[in-house]
Amino acid sequence: MDRTAVRLHAPATAKAPALTLRPWCPADAPELAVLHRDEALRRWIGSVVDDEAGAVRWVRTQQRGWREGDRFAFAVVEARQGHGRDGGPAADGPLVGHAVLKRPARDGPSAEVGYWTAGHARGSGVAPRALDALTCWAFDTFAGDGLVRLELLHSTDNTASCRVAEKCGYALTALLPAVPNRFPLDGHLHARLLTASGRAPARRA
Repeated sequence: MDRTAVRLHAPATAKAPALTLRPWCPADAPELAVLHRDEALRRWIGSVVDDEAGAVRWVRTQQRGWREGDRFAFAVVEARQGHGRDGGPAADGPLVGHAVLKRPARDGPSAEVGYWTAGHARGSGVAPRALDALTCWAFDTFAGDGLVRLELLHSTDNTASCRVAEKCGYALTALLPAVPNRFPLDGHLHARLLTASGRAPARRA
């Protein structure tokens, strides 16, 4: 799969601009390192970046996932309208989040999704719009390979993530017990299924 060709789009809202989801690139590393200084973000994510060198390594890991076909990570940026000075598409806006599809079993029926939102963009609907775009792309792209179920996991005390999951049609299906050291708190397992029509069901407004 040509990772450079994949760009997903999420519509604007009355209070926030449209979003573009595209693969991470090395030029994102400085901004990514700044975003990871946010203590609220660091609390929820599993892979924390401590400095720009760490951000470069993290981006390389995401790029490797695209090459190997088992992890498809997207930088979520504000979409810019119009054209640049050279007449081409306008440059991407600032980073506002991350969305990822994890599919270690390429022909398996299920995969996992994940996301986070940058601190400065919280409250602007980034997570549900990005997750909805990722969900539709995942089913459209991989249903032919047998994908019929997407799973989403989060700690039980992450109520914001729970609201995003439910808003995007991911039903709460199980309570997962804590795993000492790795997952110190119980977790929620949400799932969304491919419909009989072959399309992902629309999320609630």
